[in-house]
Amino acid sequence: MEDAFKIINRGTDEILTETDLTKKLKSGKQLVIKAGFDPTAPDLHLGHTVLLNKLRHFQDLGHKVIFLIGDFTGRIGDPSGKNKTRPTLNSKDLIENAKTYEKQVFKILKKELTEIKFNSEWCDQLGADGLIKLASKYNVARMLERDDFNKRFTSNKSIAIHEFLYPLVQGYDSVALKADVECGGTDQKFNLLVGRELQRDYDQDPQVVITVPILEGLDGEKKMSKSLDNYIAIDEDPDEMFGKIMSISDDLMWRWFELLSFMPEEEISKLKDEMDAGKNPRDIKFVLAEELVDRFHEDGDGEKSKEAFLNRFQKGNMPDEIELTEVKIEKDTILLVNLLKDTNMITSISEGNRLIKQGGIKINSKKVEDSKLEIPKGTEDIYQVGKRKFLKIKV
Repeated sequence: MEDAFKIINRGTDEILTETDLTKKLKSGKQLVIKAGFDPTAPDLHLGHTVLLNKLRHFQDLGHKVIFLIGDFTGRIGDPSGKNKTRPTLNSKDLIENAKTYEKQVFKILKKELTEIKFNSEWCDQLGADGLIKLASKYNVARMLERDDFNKRFTSNKSIAIHEFLYPLVQGYDSVALKADVECGGTDQKFNLLVGRELQRDYDQDPQVVITVPILEGLDGEKKMSKSLDNYIAIDEDPDEMFGKIMSISDDLMWRWFELLSFMPEEEISKLKDEMDAGKNPRDIKFVLAEELVDRFHEDGDGEKSKEAFLNRFQKGNMPDEIELTEVKIEKDTILLVNLLKDTNMITSISEGNRLIKQGGIKINSKKVEDSKLEIPKGTEDIYQVGKRKFLKIKV
């Protein structure tokens, strides 16, 4: 039991309740561990894997995981942490995104201990009568206890009626699956507790709720998110993934070790001691980058990406041939980030500002530190973005 809790507690924010979990573990039965993912975007990123790692911990203890794809709840849109109503998605997009989830999830989970389910299987059968009955289980006052709903209500921002259905339907999933444990991010706590209450209403043993922290993205500040362009997709090119991991701050590195690495905690403590004793943080970051690249690709890819990283960037090597492009401007100067966006070196101004802050943009091998840098007309220089993008630009 002590060993089991050591595994479960790693990277966990809260367990509600440990007494209930102890009781379930002591029963000796194979527990049903549930986690839901709405397929609102096609890619799973490292932020999602914090939760997937927790599911894997339970599988390492012999328990069964239900990877629940919310093709029904995805139509509603999860209001968790949102300050306005989310647009609803059509079924076609959800189905296409769900297909990619099915392929990507087994980079972490064990196939033999995983069952993939779609909540439309039972939610479509509820019908109007079933939804009305489900809606009667909770009142508006209870819903407004939820932090994001409360903030929107007190600031006179719109809350659509269908948004109240989301936590109820997610909770009903736990009833349909007879879940013993449900895992989710800290922003999901309200929804997870609704499932616990609904199971009581349906005369089921209430599930244990386990929340995991939200992973900060490449900027080290905000939640990893595709919309914020601070993410690493788990199916990204190995070299690209390796380079992005190497770009994170030393402080964020330890947070990622805690939440993403499968390395024993004792070994991570040794690495911290080595850094305190003077070891270069870069060499420790290599360990994290190699592990994650190997996990999401093939064994040995991490070492190959490390060699490529060292050859190209640590030794200052540039490609033998660099494409030349000309950009015409009306004024005498152009803002660097606008120039890079116009030449497709970056996808957005925010990405450019983030990369400059991280030292990820260079002109003629010299790091750019000023996000407001203006490039004058008549110049011809070599621009480098991130680890692998080079372009000679004549303005």
